[in-house]
Amino acid sequence: MSNKPGALYVVATPIGNLEDMSPRAVRVLSQADLIAAEDTRHSATLLRHFGIDRPVVAVHEHNERMKTHELIRKLSAGQSIALISDAGTPLISDPGFNLVRAALAGGIPVVPIPGPCAAIAALSASGLPSDRFAFEGFPPAKAAARRAKFEDLRTEPRTLVFYESAHRIAECLDDLAAVFGRDRAGVLARELTKQFETVRSATLGELSDWVRSDANQQRGEMVVLVHGLPRDTGQKIDAHADRVVRVLLAALPLKQAAALAAEITGVKKNLLYAHGLGLARSADSGSASHDK
Repeated sequence: MSNKPGALYVVATPIGNLEDMSPRAVRVLSQADLIAAEDTRHSATLLRHFGIDRPVVAVHEHNERMKTHELIRKLSAGQSIALISDAGTPLISDPGFNLVRAALAGGIPVVPIPGPCAAIAALSASGLPSDRFAFEGFPPAKAAARRAKFEDLRTEPRTLVFYESAHRIAECLDDLAAVFGRDRAGVLARELTKQFETVRSATLGELSDWVRSDANQQRGEMVVLVHGLPRDTGQKIDAHADRVVRVLLAALPLKQAAALAAEITGVKKNLLYAHGLGLARSADSGSASHDK
């Protein structure tokens, strides 16, 4: 038994095109004592293609917590483990967080082997601002929760990046258009790096109509991007508007406070909503710090 711990390698794998597999990823997987895969059947095709013959164990969202203790024990004994998901970079809306956190807590080296990531690939080809963006993963499956999530993000100035499943993409785009406005710019990136790769830039309303009218666009792996709300509206929050928002927030929900403040001050509701959201976040942050 080794006195030196092994290493946990977080290995990115192709999201479609196998030519995107890096030589370093092939080497690490070939030399690992054990490969922890999200779906062993799915990963078997990839490993077979590259001639990789190493022991494989399933680590997915339903068993990760249970498997983590066993894998940490192996790592502590000096074994090396390579973590892979079904496609792309592990932990990005995929399992692995608990294992990585436990490894770090145990003083075990965690080594990233970078490579494909659908969110970054879509962003790079979207034509939307990429200097600041927010990855939001999969929106809630239920319509009411999904719309509430979008309402929370409506005034976010950064480019928003979502994953969505094929069977919910039409409903997702409908809700995005309803909440963010049909004229907000967006992008649908579908089947990236695969035969039927599609990157479509349009307004959210146009994207929603397009997907509804073409069943072929409701198939495959999806990334949806939304342009952030521009900050430059030509108006500023002066001391009077700030005071009105603060007073109203003490008695009303944010959405109502912003609407009423807009009537009182003449400042645009979206700007007042964003200002009120910032005040609420600052208050929450201050409360959390005080609790500590």
